[in-house]
Amino acid sequence: MLLIPEDTMSQYSTNFLLLPIPEYPALDCAPNKIIKLVVLGGSSVGKTALVVRFLTKRFIGDYEANTGALYSRKFTIDGEQISLQVQDTPFVSLEDDTDSICCQEQINRSIYWADGFVFVYSITDYESFRVLRPLHQHIRRIHPNANIPLLLMANKGDLLRARQVSSKEGLQLATELGGTYCEVSARENCEGVHEAFQQLCQELSRSSSSCNGEKRRGLHLVRPKSPNMQDLKRRLKQALTSKGKSATTL
Repeated sequence: MLLIPEDTMSQYSTNFLLLPIPEYPALDCAPNKIIKLVVLGGSSVGKTALVVRFLTKRFIGDYEANTGALYSRKFTIDGEQISLQVQDTPFVSLEDDTDSICCQEQINRSIYWADGFVFVYSITDYESFRVLRPLHQHIRRIHPNANIPLLLMANKGDLLRARQVSSKEGLQLATELGGTYCEVSARENCEGVHEAFQQLCQELSRSSSSCNGEKRRGLHLVRPKSPNMQDLKRRLKQALTSKGKSATTL
């Protein structure tokens, strides 16, 4: 399935044949809820691969540098139609010799916009793990009084020989931050990735129902911008071409 950003759906052409696109029945009515997730983490931890794995069940290992993309999908949770929006983001990092994070303004807008948060780190990169606690503190400064639904995803679980972060450390951090923890592999564990995202969406859906539609108060910020369709096609084509060349050299 080709993933189509919501604001570029009208530009899609059936002549684009890079990936097969199954047909899905149209929803009988507009979704009752919108759930907004933002995916955050360090460089090269697999944020985009996890999002694509969740939404399309496909794994593409090579991507261009992430500039942030907003993806949408409609599905059903607990019998209710939901519109899910997932904001992929550029990487965050620690400032030199400090425990403060360095991130783009786009990430701050995404944090303000989101209902739920997915923190991603690689079990093979301890620095990507270190950035998460300061990142959570940064979110707390933006949402000082809000509940922060959080999923902590330890990615690259298939690379156990290169592990630098133990499962115990990941679970301890998730408990400290008040979130849930899962160790997955975007490459090899489609079901685990989908289940983790699904549980967070269920939590947000039920929380939304219990608060009777009450919204966060604060400044109105522009929603993160989606990529154009041509850019998405180009990125997918580049990834598939790269995989084809690799297979030829084997």
